[in-house]
Amino acid sequence: MSLNHQTQGYSNVEYPYANAAYSSSQWLEKEQARNRRSKWIVIGSLLAVLGLIAVGVGVGVTVSKNHKSTSSSSSSSSSAVEQTDPNDPSTFKLDTRLKKSFWGIAYTPEGSQYPDCGNSLDQVITDIQLLSQLTDQIRLYGADCNQTALVVNMTVWLGNYPIPTDPAPYERQRDAIIDALKTYGVDHVSGITVGNEYILNYLNANGATDPNSAVGNQGAQLLISNITDTRNAVQALSLPKTIPIGTADAGSYFNTEVLEAVDYGMSNIHAWFANVSISQAAGWVNEFFQEQNVQPAAALPNQPKMYIAETGWPTASKDAGNESNGPSIASEPNLQTFLDTFVCQANNNGTGYFFFEYFDETWKDVQFGGVEGHWGLFYSNRTLKDITIPDC
Repeated sequence: MSLNHQTQGYSNVEYPYANAAYSSSQWLEKEQARNRRSKWIVIGSLLAVLGLIAVGVGVGVTVSKNHKSTSSSSSSSSSAVEQTDPNDPSTFKLDTRLKKSFWGIAYTPEGSQYPDCGNSLDQVITDIQLLSQLTDQIRLYGADCNQTALVVNMTVWLGNYPIPTDPAPYERQRDAIIDALKTYGVDHVSGITVGNEYILNYLNANGATDPNSAVGNQGAQLLISNITDTRNAVQALSLPKTIPIGTADAGSYFNTEVLEAVDYGMSNIHAWFANVSISQAAGWVNEFFQEQNVQPAAALPNQPKMYIAETGWPTASKDAGNESNGPSIASEPNLQTFLDTFVCQANNNGTGYFFFEYFDETWKDVQFGGVEGHWGLFYSNRTLKDITIPDC
C-alpha cells in the first residue's frame, strides 16, 4: 500500500513508485552499472576526519557561537573560508548563505582514493569549517588514507569498505578504525558501517540478482564475518559507550541475514537513477525508503534502524548524452527543487539521511564521466553552487 504523501509532507508527488514508467527494475539496472564506479569512491579514507575535531579544531561544536558572518565566496578551496586566526581553525567567519538544515551529509576527503592518498589536513579543515555550517554529522565511506583521524568535533559515522575477494582491505581499515578510537575516543562517533553495496557487488560478480538467493546468502556470510569481527574488536576496547555496527547497500539489495546481524542499515536511494522526474523525486525517495527498507527492517527480530545513506540530485553531466534521466535534466535549478522538497520534509518526518554530497569530485568526472562528478552542493573549489540552502 502506498504511503500518504500529504501526511508525509511530500505534496508534489503523484505516486511515482506505482508508475510502470518508474519501475524498480530500471533503477536496479542502473544501480548494477553504477556499483562498479562506487567501489572506487570509498577505497581510500578515514583517520584524517576523526582526529581533526578531537585534536582541537573545534569545528562543529563552537562554530556557530563566536564568529562573525560573511556571504563572500571565493574561487579556490584554500580561500573558501576566511579564517581570522591562522593558528586557530575555529576562528573563521560564517557564511550567511549556509544553514544547518541537513540531518547529515556524505563526505569523502579529497585525495582519499587508496593507494594514492593525497588528502591534506588543511583541505579537510576547510571542508569541516563549511560542513559544520550545514550539519552536525557526516558519513565517511572508508578508513584508508588516514581519513578517520582528520575529522571529529562533528558526529561521524565511520566506514569500512571490504571486498569479497581480498581480506586485506577490510583488515587494514579495521585496524585504522580501532587505532582512531583508541587515540581520539568515541564521543563523536555514532556508528561504524561495514560494507558499502557489498551484496550488490557480490551478486554482480557472481551473475545473480536476488540478495536473498543462495548466492546472496553466500555473500552475506562473508560480510557478516567482517561485521562480527568489527563488533568483537570494538567490544574488546571496553569503550565508555556502545558503538552501533551497521552496513550500507543499494536500496533493493539488502540481505535479510545481514540485516539481522547489524544494529542499523543505510540505503542508497537515488531518484535520478530510477528515471523519476524532479517534481516527484523527493516523494519517490521517501516512499521507496519506507516501503522497501523501513517496513521490512521493522519486521525483523532485531529491528535494525534504517537510514538513507545517499540521496541527492546531479547538477551537470560531462557529456550531453547523460544530462537527462528521461523526464528531467541534471541542473542546479533541479537540485534546488530537490532541496526544497526533500530536506525539511525529511527532517520533519524524522528520517535520518545523508545528503549526497558535499562537493563535486573531479576524479569521478575524469574516470567515469556522465553525472558522476556533479552531485555536490559546492563546486570542487568549495564555492557554493547557485542554490539556496533550505532554512529548517
